[in-house]
Formats: sequence, structure tokens, C-alpha cells
Amino acid sequence: MINLKKALLSAALFALGATSAGAAEYEFKLHHFLGEKSPANTKMLEPWARQVEENSGGKVAIEIYPAMTLGGRPPELINQVRDGVVDLIWTVNGYTPGLFPRTEVFELPGVHTNDAAATNQALMELYETDLKGDYKGVEVMFLHVHAGQGIHMTETPVRSPADLAGKKIRIPTRTGAWVIEALGAAPVAMPVPELPTALQKGVIDGAFIPWEIIPPLKIQEQTKYQIEGADKTRFGNTTFQVSMNKDRWESLPEDVQKAFRDASGGDWPVQVGKIWEGADDFGINLAVEAGNEHIVLTPEETAAFDEALAPIVDRWVEEVSAKGIDGAALVEKAKAAVKSHTSN
Repeated sequence: MINLKKALLSAALFALGATSAGAAEYEFKLHHFLGEKSPANTKMLEPWARQVEENSGGKVAIEIYPAMTLGGRPPELINQVRDGVVDLIWTVNGYTPGLFPRTEVFELPGVHTNDAAATNQALMELYETDLKGDYKGVEVMFLHVHAGQGIHMTETPVRSPADLAGKKIRIPTRTGAWVIEALGAAPVAMPVPELPTALQKGVIDGAFIPWEIIPPLKIQEQTKYQIEGADKTRFGNTTFQVSMNKDRWESLPEDVQKAFRDASGGDWPVQVGKIWEGADDFGINLAVEAGNEHIVLTPEETAAFDEALAPIVDRWVEEVSAKGIDGAALVEKAKAAVKSHTSN
């Protein structure tokens, strides 16, 4: 891990040299936690950044720093952008538990079904009306989910909640921890880059994470089983944000702001959903080709998980009501929005 001050000094010197050579008028640093070759970087963040640059007519240049190369740990990303250490971040909301309570509704079992594009559209639809209060100090470019939590296990095939009893399972969010607890297992919180070592050393018995993470972290080498519900039903989800420092955003002229908005709007949430679903399909195929067993639960087996996880929604509603949030209404609104955008 490089020293943060040295990294930022190097970035500043690079920017200074580029400026003297006639570079873009507005330069931005985008910091995130996954590797340079991860689908999130190559298929989502890079194309988005290049589209912003194109929209700006050359006024904007976005330099992407993957794998926490500017220093710190993934849970620190949100404060890095709020404090202006970096201009832009991509991060998991759940890395800072409780900080985005309204947005958590899209992580709950039964809200996201099996259509990431639909959930992304629902997220952005509810952002202005219901979720914006979560994002103080930043200007959201876009929000999204991945394909949903599947189950990865090192030694244990899973077909019922009882098969998870007593197991140590990794999950990145507090709502995910509730899922693990409801299934009788013990949740272990850690950023996703730490997952391979934890699996290899037996610190955990498995993880709830989508299939797309298999290739970049070589999860097929650390596990034997990948499990999901019928019709690609997943066990909750994770929400993400791409956001800019609020002061930096407000300092930009309208045409530059429009370059960002145009790249983040329109059918971009749909494209992001399809990017993650495509990466998910690639990941599970890689695991199967490596000899892992892909277990697809029957509808009856899936229903047993649904029954076990149903109380989580009530737990969340009670939790957020103490913060003055009408959780019950938000659950229904989120479900309706996802359904309205679902294509099947």
C-alpha cells in the first residue's frame, strides 16, 4: 500500500506536467477498490469516464486509480471524496454501515429479484424523491447494484438453510449480515479484496457475493460450490455509488456538469445492469469449467430460504423508523419500482 501523501503528490505533479502540455481544462481523480482488470473497472468505470470526456468536448480528463492505489482501505473511500482527498469514488455503500439507511432498502431480500437493470432504474427513480438524504457531502453520478448475492462454499453443498448452520460466512454489508444470521450462520465482515486469503486460510467457510467476482479474485480456486435460487433468485444485494465531492461539483460550469449528467443518465443504468449480469454469467461459467458444482435450488428449496429471510424486512423497517424513515412505505415503493422496470 503506497503512502497517501506521496501518491497524491505524484498525481499532482503528473497533472501539472499534463496541463503544461495542453491537457484538459478539468482533471479528476476517480479512486476505487477493485483491480485494474476487474469488470467493474474495464466494463463500467472506464467506459463511463471516457464518455464524460467525450461529452465535454475535451474539457474533462478523468484518471482512474484502481485497487486503492491512492492509499487507505475501501471503507475510507466515502470520506476521501467527502473530504476532497479525491474527486470521484466508486464504493460499496455497506462498507460504512448505517450511513446510507434509505438506500439499504434495495439490499433487502425480496426487493431485488433477478434483474439488475430493473433494480438500477428503480434506484435512480427513487433517488431524488426518497434516497437523496443519504448522500450528504457528495454529488451522486449514479447508483447501481450487482446481480445479487449467490453463495460460494469451500466444502459444503447448500440446499437448505440448515446446511449453513454454524458456518462462518463473509458479507460486505450490515443487511447482508442479517441474512447470514437469519440462516443460522455467523457473519464475517471484510472488504472483497481480502476474500481469497480468508477462504484459503479457513477464516471463513464461504461468502455471499455475486459470480462476477470469481475471475478477478480466482474464487474458483478457493471454493467447490456456487449456489443460487431458482430462476437466478439471489439472497439480497449490495448497493454501490459513483459520486463526486460536492464542492468540486458545485464549482463546475453547467456544460461540464451536463457532460457528467448525460453520461450517467438515459439508458446508462440499464447498460450497467447488463454489464454486471454479463460478468456474472462469465464468472459462473469459469467456475463450472474449473470443476466446481453450480447448484440451482428447486422452487421448493428456494421458498424455504425466502421464508427464513422474510423477517429481515421487518427488522430493517423497525431499525430505520427510529431515524424517522417510513421503512414500510419505502419497501413497497422500491418493490413497485423494480417491478415496473422488470422485463420478464
